[in-house]
Amino acid sequence: MQKSLHLNPEKCTGCLQCEMACSFENYGVFAPAKSRIKVFDFHETGRKVPYTCTQCDEAWCLHACPVEAITIDKMTGAKVVNETTCVGCKVCTISCPFGTINYVQETGKVQKCDLCGGDPACATACPTGAITYIDANWTGLDKMKAWADKLGNQAAA
Repeated sequence: MQKSLHLNPEKCTGCLQCEMACSFENYGVFAPAKSRIKVFDFHETGRKVPYTCTQCDEAWCLHACPVEAITIDKMTGAKVVNETTCVGCKVCTISCPFGTINYVQETGKVQKCDLCGGDPACATACPTGAITYIDANWTGLDKMKAWADKLGNQAAA
């Protein structure tokens, strides 16, 4: 069963625990700037929105990479950057329509979410449940339920 990150901005408080957990998991330091997940702050509305790689089926990043440094982890389905193969050309950053692959100046390589090998640190660290790791087939369930409720979803008599 494939799983995926489910991000629910309505539950995000902007605490940045996800960013801290991610940077610690991947670099051993608490440094949000090194995080592969980011919390965007919409100052006008006060809303906080977590975002990271969606591990999309189209995988433009994977197909764009001229040296095939991005591969699919067969266990998690994550599109993973092999840092020894990556030449830092940034073609994947341009091809990603969501802007979730980042160039790292210090290494001269790119980084993106790899789902922490199947146990995402961001989901574990999130105190409000804004980030969960769930069955990939059900990531849209909350949206479907909300839409049904708008249409008058009531229990049958």
